Amino acid sequence: MAHAAPTASQRYRQTLTDHTKHVSAFSFAGPLVLGLFYGLWTAFLDRDKGPVTPGNVLYGILCGVLFAACLFGLDRMGSRMLPELRAAAYGAFAAIAMGYLYSLSGQGIIRSVAIGLAVGAGVGAGAFYRFHTREP
Repeated sequence: MAHAAPTASQRYRQTLTDHTKHVSAFSFAGPLVLGLFYGLWTAFLDRDKGPVTPGNVLYGILCGVLFAACLFGLDRMGSRMLPELRAAAYGAFAAIAMGYLYSLSGQGIIRSVAIGLAVGAGVGAGAFYRFHTREP
């Protein structure tokens, strides 16, 4: 009887393919859509019930592009990080992004920091759970 030769473990194959990961069009879709929403939200909050100006539009585009670029970079670098560090990075990113948005609404700095920390803790905990249950 012929037996199949043992194959490399899933973890070994994954580390080989992670370093040769190519950028596809779909890897841009998530950060691009989230960056679009973030940019629209910042432009809306910066407008503060006034007329739409080119400065508001430019500010929204700038914030959206920066948000999408940071999220794309975090996604690309995340596969090389430990799951705990990766979850902390996503939590810190969410905390900074949400705290900044909340501060644009005219609230105080202490409340913006508290909201950012709460959102960051939730995202970090969710990411930690996901990375430890879904990845080998």
